[in-house]
Amino acid sequence: MDTILEIKNVSKTYQSAGRSLTVLEDIHFSVPAGSTLSIVGPSGSGKTTLLGLCAGLDRASAGTVTLHEFILNNMNENQLAEVRNQYVGFIFQNFQLLSTLTALENVMVPMELRKGKNIRSSAMELLDKVGLADRSSHYPAQLSGGEQQRVSLARAFANKPQILFADEPTGNLDAETSERIIPLLFELNKEAGTTLVIVTHDLDLASKTSRIIRLKGGKVVADERLN
Repeated sequence: MDTILEIKNVSKTYQSAGRSLTVLEDIHFSVPAGSTLSIVGPSGSGKTTLLGLCAGLDRASAGTVTLHEFILNNMNENQLAEVRNQYVGFIFQNFQLLSTLTALENVMVPMELRKGKNIRSSAMELLDKVGLADRSSHYPAQLSGGEQQRVSLARAFANKPQILFADEPTGNLDAETSERIIPLLFELNKEAGTTLVIVTHDLDLASKTSRIIRLKGGKVVADERLN
C-alpha cells in the first residue's frame, strides 16, 4: 500500500517571552493511503499542532513532513496552499462555515477554487448524502450545530481529497448528535476511499479507526493497530 503521509523526526518549538517551548519532540510515523488513524492524548499533548504540521498549515522546527510525495518543509505558502487545495480536506471542531453563504454555497467553495464542473449539482448531491438537501438555501446561523457539521462534512469531501484531517469533529456536538455524525463521516470516507486522520478526545470515535497514536507531553507513547 502506498504511503500518503510520512512524518520523520518532527519537532516543533515555539519562542515565547525569550524562552523555548517544545510542543512536539522527535515524532515519526507513516500513514498508508486509504487507512484511518486517530491521534489521541490529553489537552496540551500536541495533537492539534501535529495535525497542523501534517496538513501544511504550520511548519516543523526540525524533521520532515512528506504529504503525497511533496516535502512540505521545502514549499512556500502558495505551494502549500496549492497542495492543500488539490489533495486535502478539513473538518474543524467549530465548523468554520462562511456565515454569508448558504449551506449549498459553502459546499461549492472548494469546487469553485478548483474550477470544477457541474459544481451546483455535485454540491447538491453531497448535501443530499448528509441528509440536508432540504436545507440547502439556509445560512449557517439558521442551522443547528449538528446540521452545520454535516455541511462541513459535505464540504470536506467536495474536492475529492486524498487525505482528510478532522480536528475534534465531535468536540462541539452533544452525544446524540455525535452518534449521527460519526457513522456519516466513516461512510462518506469509505465511499470516497479517502485517508482519514482524526485528532480527538473521544475514545469511542478513536476506536472506530484502524490505528490509534497516543501522544503525551509532545511525544508518541503508543501506536496501536486495531484491525
